[in-house]
Amino acid sequence: MKNNKDAAHTPKELLSELQALVVEAETMMADSLTEHSTEALSNLRARFGAAQERFGELYDGAKKKVVAGAKYTDTAIRENPYQSMAIALGVGVLVGVLVGRRSK
Repeated sequence: MKNNKDAAHTPKELLSELQALVVEAETMMADSLTEHSTEALSNLRARFGAAQERFGELYDGAKKKVVAGAKYTDTAIRENPYQSMAIALGVGVLVGVLVGRRSK
């Protein structure tokens, strides 16, 4: 597993890491308790905490991008209201034609 906290992780990498943690936890629970269980459990908790932190960072980054995009769109629409309405009308007509053809 990657332990580099500075590396950027994609959602797929994070998901696969969380799935591996779940599999390892299930394996640990299926095995009988041994003297190494405490160490393995603490290692598993540390890895889960790190994955949870990376997921939070990924979520915050995505949220910032969505908010920035929405603000940019709002500004563009407010600066060009008639052009925005014309584009929306054109897209609506195009979608209507495509849906109308599909339903026949």
